[in-house]
Amino acid sequence: MSFAIAGMGWVTPLGNGVDAVWERLLRGDEASATLISEQFGDRSYSAFRVPESALTGLAHPRLRRASVISRFAATAGLDALQAAGVKVDSQNAGRIALIFAISNGGVIYTKRFYRDVVETGAQSASPLLFPETVFNAPASHLAAILGVTGTTYTVVGDGAVGLLAIKMAEDVMTDKSLDYCLIVGTEEVDWLLCDAYRRWRLLRSGPPIEPFGKQKRGMILSEGAGAIVLARGGPITVERAHPGGCYGKRGEAEEVLKGILRDLSEVEIDVVISSANGTFIDQAEQGALEQVIPDAVTYAAKPALGESVGASGLWQVMLGAQALRRGELPPVLHADAAISLRLAHSRMALVGARRAIILSSGVNQQVAGLRLALR
Repeated sequence: MSFAIAGMGWVTPLGNGVDAVWERLLRGDEASATLISEQFGDRSYSAFRVPESALTGLAHPRLRRASVISRFAATAGLDALQAAGVKVDSQNAGRIALIFAISNGGVIYTKRFYRDVVETGAQSASPLLFPETVFNAPASHLAAILGVTGTTYTVVGDGAVGLLAIKMAEDVMTDKSLDYCLIVGTEEVDWLLCDAYRRWRLLRSGPPIEPFGKQKRGMILSEGAGAIVLARGGPITVERAHPGGCYGKRGEAEEVLKGILRDLSEVEIDVVISSANGTFIDQAEQGALEQVIPDAVTYAAKPALGESVGASGLWQVMLGAQALRRGELPPVLHADAAISLRLAHSRMALVGARRAIILSSGVNQQVAGLRLALR
């Protein structure tokens, strides 16, 4: 059964609101980098951070001490439900499922909690910080804020986790007692996280992110959240969610991607939303796309928004939905004109586009894909 996207919510380094962020992408805007430093570290890192203005108006007692990712998630989740016309009350609270996609968890709060332990002893560590270190803290906050009493899950993975959460949502929605499923992906940025990706040789020192480049200079991490409400009817449907796959070595990623693309492209595909981020992922996706569906137009948003890891998969789905709904694509920033893929180097009209593939490749061996259709 195909489920439809009934509403979406977006919190990004370019601000919040689906239409507002989309318009900025169409204009060719990109996020501004902020330098993050650490008193015990000898390096500073560039990151794309969410501006404070994107979270104005969000007030709830439970969020006073909540982690950054919980605030992002609450903003995006509430916006998605509002866009879907869903008001949670005692009559439908048990008919809404909630699935969270998360990758790095409450890194900031984890660091703060254990730093207190190391510096001043276990007796000085705040018990208020510890709950934010667990991966399902954001889901708990949002469920409590909304009053949702239906099924709640937290899915942990890499950059492909958002699409895997949608696949789980399809399975959850086979329960006829549920009317909606709210899926939220969220991420925060911290010096410790940047340092880890730099040690894995995946991070570049500063912008720009150069998609599909011959030299894999790396990515810039970003933060924010994306939220999607799945319902049983609507014009933009998740026509097929692929179960995904894994690769053992980086060189194997292209073969896994080709298998997913073949499974999803048994019908004509107009556009592909790529997860190219300036790493080895780009080469793998380019090779698979050129061999399986070379005629489809490819769009990559991470040069503009950064690599948001836990939130990135849902951002890509939202981009695909917007492209089909609006019939156009923003420009792919900082891409070499000689790249053999069909890229939107400038704002591009998609006349008659009906289907889009979302291709999400994580740097930690997970790969996922799904197909959207405009009814």
